[in-house]
Amino acid sequence: MLQFHSQIPSGDIGHNYNNVSIKQEFPDTGIDQLHASSFTGSQQGMSLWAKVRELEGDSLRQIQNLYGPHFPIEFRHYFADIIERQNWDQLDPDNIPNDEPHAKFILETFLGEIQRQCDQLTEGKDFLQRLHFSEIATHFKNVYGPAPLELVRTVKKILSFETRLVQNANSMVDGGMQVRNNQQSEKTMHINRELERLAAMTRNTENDLRKLQSKQEYFVINYQDSLKISSDLQQIQQLAPTDQTRIQLEPQLTRKQQEIDKLLRAEAQKLQQLRSGLATRHEETFSHITQLQGQILDEELLKWKRSQALAYNGVQHENNLDQLQRWCEQLAEIIWQNRQQIKRVEMQRQQLPINNSGHDKLPELNSTITALLSTLVTNTFIIEKQPPQVLKTQTRFGATIRLLVGGKLNVHMNPPTVKASIISENQAKALLKNDSSRSISEMSGEILNPESVMEYHPQSGILSVNFRNMSLRRIKRSDKRGAESVTEEKFTILFQSRFSVGGNELVFQVRTLSLPVVVIVHGNQEANAAASILWDNAFAEQGRIPFQIPDKVPWCKLIETLDYKWKHECHSPRGLSPQAKQYLAYKVFRHNVPSNSDKHISWAQFNREPLPNRNFTFWQWFNGVMELTKSKHLQQHWNDGAIIGFIGKAESQEKLLSKSPATFLLRYSDSEIAGLTIAWVAESDKGILKVWNLQPQTLRDYGIRSLADRIKDLDQLMYICKVDDSTQVKDEVFGQYYNKPMSGSPQPDGYVRAEIKQTVNIPHPHMSLMGEHSAPGTPASSYESQLSMHSPTPVGHHAGLQYDMPDMGSSVNNYHPPQDVAGGGMEYDESLDCFAPCNIDVNELLSRQL
Repeated sequence: MLQFHSQIPSGDIGHNYNNVSIKQEFPDTGIDQLHASSFTGSQQGMSLWAKVRELEGDSLRQIQNLYGPHFPIEFRHYFADIIERQNWDQLDPDNIPNDEPHAKFILETFLGEIQRQCDQLTEGKDFLQRLHFSEIATHFKNVYGPAPLELVRTVKKILSFETRLVQNANSMVDGGMQVRNNQQSEKTMHINRELERLAAMTRNTENDLRKLQSKQEYFVINYQDSLKISSDLQQIQQLAPTDQTRIQLEPQLTRKQQEIDKLLRAEAQKLQQLRSGLATRHEETFSHITQLQGQILDEELLKWKRSQALAYNGVQHENNLDQLQRWCEQLAEIIWQNRQQIKRVEMQRQQLPINNSGHDKLPELNSTITALLSTLVTNTFIIEKQPPQVLKTQTRFGATIRLLVGGKLNVHMNPPTVKASIISENQAKALLKNDSSRSISEMSGEILNPESVMEYHPQSGILSVNFRNMSLRRIKRSDKRGAESVTEEKFTILFQSRFSVGGNELVFQVRTLSLPVVVIVHGNQEANAAASILWDNAFAEQGRIPFQIPDKVPWCKLIETLDYKWKHECHSPRGLSPQAKQYLAYKVFRHNVPSNSDKHISWAQFNREPLPNRNFTFWQWFNGVMELTKSKHLQQHWNDGAIIGFIGKAESQEKLLSKSPATFLLRYSDSEIAGLTIAWVAESDKGILKVWNLQPQTLRDYGIRSLADRIKDLDQLMYICKVDDSTQVKDEVFGQYYNKPMSGSPQPDGYVRAEIKQTVNIPHPHMSLMGEHSAPGTPASSYESQLSMHSPTPVGHHAGLQYDMPDMGSSVNNYHPPQDVAGGGMEYDESLDCFAPCNIDVNELLSRQL
């Protein structure tokens, strides 16, 4: 029994279905046009399938090989719209309790649509098509009826693969992308050609092995004849020399034995030559296998793992795992066949030992091919879906582990169990430094529900295990190290399993480590933990010692990472503009730094040392405005370009002073985390333009009243300055987000509903607004932004019944707005003074001024 251990690094869907060509024009079958689809993977306008049919060359061949009996290409063609209409992205094929009912509904929808189309096909005209549709329906019932989530798994893989090919084809319009895609296409074609070449070489050595077996059998037959002649000759020679029988037969037998011995010597030499030649060809094959396996595992698979790490930061993940599995499965088949050939060569040599005066390559070949198989198996035990990298104790989390060659090697015949454990950074170092066969005696924490059995999905050929209900019960931390905090301490989840291949001949113990994990116990640690993970994923080098990262990185690399992260978290194509990048650079370095600068920023500057005159770090501020922007309250306004965001007070004042009065813009607060402030320009009765800044508002404020309604409430705000420096009437930008005015009629419960509105009190315009008193970020106590409670219409007594305000403790008529409800003061420019409060009707004042 041979046992192997992994060196821990950090199926196709079907056969070609009747060789159907996607480019062919299908005949008119009378099928009605199906409803328009809204599949998330397809682009607007043409359906995804319509774009797929325009593919050519290697992309088209890949599509043809994608379909098979489990999902016929005819069904994809004729029912493309209803396929793409389903919300596949919202379904998890491994989430049986929650998503299986939806999967059953989709299957029934497909079957119902097939039946509807069959009913519309006349028996004479479209008999064959109707018959074929019925066969597809029966097949779907048999295959997916017992396991409807397998239909989800299959279709998601198909649509994902199609979408990627279409996107690659569309992106070739861009020169740089075209070069990259051409390079990737060349790599894919090269690997496919090499696999075909290795398969041909394996077939050739198989033919040579059969010839060798035939030659050996021929040699054995002649050798047996030689033994028989030798026995007969010995018997004859026992007769008297004068015996006539001896006199007649001895010369004949002697001559015949000499002829056979000569033949045997020649055949033995031929056998030696064939064995030597076969060993040389095996040696050549194994050399090519080693090179190709290195390219697939050490380049393509590691690139996929690196892409998986960068995906946390928002970089688009190259999810070509199915392609990698097909390559690995072909490699596994080729390696297994060659290993079986070596075993047969060994048996032949045991059956017919022939002394070899030269170097015997067979032991080395056997060792090489077994090591290749071991490397392939242990390196294809991967984490398809990583556990969360910011892991909170007592919180449920999951992960998906996959063995890419499990189906090909029939590992599922005896499904292995996978166990999860959490280990520290030092334990991970020791695990990689020492023999991986050594067990870890003590873990760094306790995981509940840490074991699960791998499952095989025959439709997709995937052998995987989905952990759904793990949770970290406790964590054991190391001693504090210098200035590091608990949110900088990294752990990793170790997944390990053990299984046999080839009738227990080969036993594999496989292990793989997750991406670094930071463990937190409270939500207020999440932002700092996210910073540690962001830095690690972005700047970790391949093959590093766990979990070493550079202390300083170029600003151009960091700002690129933040741009990806912003677009990913905010689900927006609008990232960080050049102005935003310049603003962020100034916040870090206190002077202008171009976005392509190699000037280094340290980890301490990023998230250990607070910003000047602030009690928070650069990352804490950036993460705060990102959390604010990605919320449901602001996300759409960011996408609309209504929020400039990254602009300072001085810049916003300069911009607004060049605009008409009552123009405003939205910017992030410098002095408060996750705060948005409104800056606007107003004209005094002397015609002097002044800039005002409303006190920052947070998610809590927008949970009380939305940003759009707050802007609607303020008559001082008329025109918004957008990110492209254009100016629009506020109703044109925010009107679609206004809440409908509340009805003044009594509700069924007898109450008149109250409505919250925002008002702003500012000092008398004759008084100067410029001065030296204000400190940055210090709200002027005399400038107040208020949220007032108003009844939709003045209500006193109606029909002899008085309506009370709910939860207000007094009638509407006696209600006085409270001060400092959800944002009390107003943040203003450094050049503004503080003045005593004045009782002025702002709306009347502004209408008089304008």
